[in-house]
Amino acid sequence: MSDGKKMTSSRRHHLKSLMLQIAASWIEQEKKDIVAAKETYMAETCPSPEVNGDQAALMEICKKIHAALDKIDDERYDVEAKVQKADKEIEDLKMKVVELAGVKKPALKKVRMSADAMLQALLGGKHKVTMDLRANLKQVKKEVKEEVADAGDWRKNIEDKADRKKMFETS
Repeated sequence: MSDGKKMTSSRRHHLKSLMLQIAASWIEQEKKDIVAAKETYMAETCPSPEVNGDQAALMEICKKIHAALDKIDDERYDVEAKVQKADKEIEDLKMKVVELAGVKKPALKKVRMSADAMLQALLGGKHKVTMDLRANLKQVKKEVKEEVADAGDWRKNIEDKADRKKMFETS
């Protein structure tokens, strides 16, 4: 396989079906084994009672069965208590792992939303607040220099630019 040879799809499907058949047979065998184990356990621990007898013998059998049931209930209660204790310990350990790892904050996503829409979302629809920031800006008028469109006198244009350069150097 590692030599670069690829398996054909029909071969792959055939092998997959074979694996599924083998797994299905294993599952069936496990089910049969579980049923057999239950039957042997029940035969060992709970033999069938002999009901051929008088009243006293039947009462004695009932007392034995009742004692066995009490013993089984006690064992079941103990096992349940152990399981609950183990579950609680597992939950505590999971909480400690989470605390040690820390909670990772997700990366924030860039949202394109106007200031009005943000305020609307934060304050709800009942508040009518507008954040027209452009309306609050100062109006600035540009000074328009009338430049001489005299293309012949280039020295004057250079002198103006030199004056502007001096103005920036002094500040």
